Amino acid sequence: MPEKEILVVASKLKAFIKDDHELNTAGNVLPHLSELVRKLCFEAAQNAKSDGRKTLMDRDFREL
Repeated sequence: MPEKEILVVASKLKAFIKDDHELNTAGNVLPHLSELVRKLCFEAAQNAKSDGRKTLMDRDFREL
């Protein structure tokens, strides 16, 4: 199976974790986080479609 594209900016995430939590970020965090983002977006897209819209909005990210 081909590797999926990373959906987060690695440098921004690593800086956030380092600055806010004083931790390093392992290399396997980015693919895992990207998969979580994919799942959230899939569910939000389903919410938009069920509302009859073709535009994804912030409100589509309901309590998931």
